Amino acid sequence: MTTHPAPADRTPAHSALTGRALTDSAVTDSPPAGSAPAASTAAPYVHGYSERESRRLADQADTLAALLHEGTAYPPGSRVLEAGCGVGAQTAHLVAASPGARVVAVDMDAESLARARTRLGGRGSAGGGGVEWYRADVRRLPFPDDHFDHVFVCFLLEHLAAPAGALAELRRVLRPGGTITVIEGDHGSAFFHPAGAYAEAVIGHQVRLQAAAGGNALMGRQVVPLLAAAGFTRLRAEPRTVCADRSRPALAEGFTRLTFTPMVAAVREEALAAGLSTAADFDRGIAELYRTAEEDGTFQYTFLKATAVKPGAGESGGPQR
Repeated sequence: MTTHPAPADRTPAHSALTGRALTDSAVTDSPPAGSAPAASTAAPYVHGYSERESRRLADQADTLAALLHEGTAYPPGSRVLEAGCGVGAQTAHLVAASPGARVVAVDMDAESLARARTRLGGRGSAGGGGVEWYRADVRRLPFPDDHFDHVFVCFLLEHLAAPAGALAELRRVLRPGGTITVIEGDHGSAFFHPAGAYAEAVIGHQVRLQAAAGGNALMGRQVVPLLAAAGFTRLRAEPRTVCADRSRPALAEGFTRLTFTPMVAAVREEALAAGLSTAADFDRGIAELYRTAEEDGTFQYTFLKATAVKPGAGESGGPQR
């Protein structure tokens, strides 16, 4: 179980830009005073920003909440940065598990932030908790050094062209002794029955298209090396595996049918345009994936959840051996 120490006594969370508190009814997207705008380091979001994708993200977060968020809770009054909050699908569970924490949610996309605010409507800052929303690049965050007690990252690094740079910036805004939690998937971990060559092919097409866009659908296996290279210490990694079969019908529905397969299916037009597949072969692959959600099918997928600490004075922050 992940434990998070209570924060040191601090003044209330505030905007480093304006000095005024921001609630869940406000968003700021100004760059830090005196700084030049940073070039975006985010790869194009290969899954798109449609309403359908927003629903898929919500289904994914709700289906996997117990699996991915178990063990993650922050003390009342602690400052928690969620980097890459998207439509707020994970933010909702983060806030529910830590109702007294001061969550600051950051994302590059204004429309996603608007949807996130709508999703979390009514969850203000009463009792010292709540959410503040910022539109910002994770490589140039509008916060001072050592500002947060904890950082939470879920399904962000896979969409960044320069994840190492993002982790370095997250380390900057985290206080010494503060924790970072990173959750990423890895499409190479997908195993299913009945086996299907066309299903394996369409997963490969999604991996290839995300790589071409500058992302990495195989990020799970790289999380620990990236955290170590960024100077974090006390690394701990846990595989969190989805096992969807007839004994877990909710996972077969929520993950196989509503989360993973629609995500792969969404790249159909891009795959055809790139000449990676014919329409018939792609559709057959998607049908094979849906087939694994039937009563005699199975689908397994492993996420990697890692925690680490920003070293304090006298503690080495070099790569781990």
